[in-house]
Amino acid sequence: MKDGMTLYIECNMGVAGDMLMAALLELLPEAEADRFLERMNSLGLEGVVVTRAASEKCGIMGTHIDVSIRGELEHSEDVDPAHDHGHTHDHHHGYIHGDPHDHDHHHDHHHTHDHDHDHDHDHDHDHGHSHDHHHHTHDHDHDHDHGHTHDHHRDHHHDHHHGYIHGDPHDHDHHHPDHDHDHHHHHGPHSHMGLAEVYAVIDSLPVSEQVQSDARAVYALIGEAESKAHGKDLDAVHFHEVGMLDAVADVVGVSLLMELLAPARVVVSPVHVGSGLVRTQHGVLPVPAPATAHILRGVPTYAGTIRGELATPTGAALLRHFATDWGSQPAMTVETIGYGMGTKDFAAANCVRTFLGRETAAAAVETPAEVVEIVCNLDDMTGEELGFAMEVLLGAGALDVWHTPIYMKKQRPAWQLSCLVRAEERERFELLMLRHTTSFGVRSRGWTRRVLERAVETVETKRGPVRLKRGRGAGIERRSVEYEDLARIAKESGESLADLRRELESL
Repeated sequence: MKDGMTLYIECNMGVAGDMLMAALLELLPEAEADRFLERMNSLGLEGVVVTRAASEKCGIMGTHIDVSIRGELEHSEDVDPAHDHGHTHDHHHGYIHGDPHDHDHHHDHHHTHDHDHDHDHDHDHDHGHSHDHHHHTHDHDHDHDHGHTHDHHRDHHHDHHHGYIHGDPHDHDHHHPDHDHDHHHHHGPHSHMGLAEVYAVIDSLPVSEQVQSDARAVYALIGEAESKAHGKDLDAVHFHEVGMLDAVADVVGVSLLMELLAPARVVVSPVHVGSGLVRTQHGVLPVPAPATAHILRGVPTYAGTIRGELATPTGAALLRHFATDWGSQPAMTVETIGYGMGTKDFAAANCVRTFLGRETAAAAVETPAEVVEIVCNLDDMTGEELGFAMEVLLGAGALDVWHTPIYMKKQRPAWQLSCLVRAEERERFELLMLRHTTSFGVRSRGWTRRVLERAVETVETKRGPVRLKRGRGAGIERRSVEYEDLARIAKESGESLADLRRELESL
């Protein structure tokens, strides 16, 4: 894309992975959007088919994306506790309230289902519940993939117990691990996967190292949140195969689109998370679901008046990973706008909206922010173990991670592992360091951090496309070439890194 662009993501009706993907897709020219869909469907994700269709909400046209797994779509419905006669309508969307976006919960809409029905509470709909289900339907259909062992048989009404172990509200298809969805997708012996197996799936895809890295980092946020929410070790968190493939498609799709758009800055609005309760395999839980709430710690959010889950773990993790700033839309000249639609209908348009343009205010140095450095000394870890711990910390969203050679008692050679994080995330990273190192303790100290406004842009050169990192503010400007691009060109040309760096950084 063009240099120096800002992407603003408006989450007035929450966020789910598929809605965000659709909103970003609308920012591309039609031909590029077609190529993106072809690419998504040629990644080799078993049984996954990604399709798009025009969708109208409250008179506004946008794009709706469906991710089907072996012909099944994940859907969920919200339940209104006031009318929850205990039936399990089979939908347990895991939440009691299902995918916000997807549950037809129109909350808010009175759907009249006048439940008078004499049903046998068998319908798929939670009768009556004011159908609160028609929620957004942000179609988050997936998202809840997380870990939960969802058994969601998408589209089946069933018992969507969103299980979250994490569930996607919008999608409730999360089979919270507990859910037993009555349907078991017997997709072979590997119906549940641990985080390492999910990483292996991501690493096998024909995408760039950057997209793989972004996708792993997003899943690391989801896995760590599920671990915290359910009191399980990270390696004990497992994701249901169908939900996992659904979420991987969303996560990789959004990561690919972010690579194509290459915004210099990503600003995200306060996130509308919804309110009420959701039914999971673990029981009735508050909205936002515990995993979503954990991921959005330190992020501006609000409950609003809609009863249902509007933000899913997948959507929340994608925002957390890609956002550079949170708040209102900056002063900018907008060039393109995208609308990613959910499936349900509400009084307000059920969509995620994106704006791509150029900021009109002069760049300035960021306001100083409080950060924390967490350190520990290690003399009994292998190089592989230390490298893995660093990867976990970076994947969980650390600002920086590094190690320094030191000497400990009796002159033993050792390493000091350091991790720089935002002040509000200190406890989370202290526990991660204790879990993934052999140290019996960690120590922390606070710092004030001031940084230049940073951006990564892709420029066309005689040597092909090259990514440049730029820093600007207060009359200061500097740039550097992405190492991976520099190394690739050096290997192809036989020239030295130093000569190439001087040439390319002068562009």
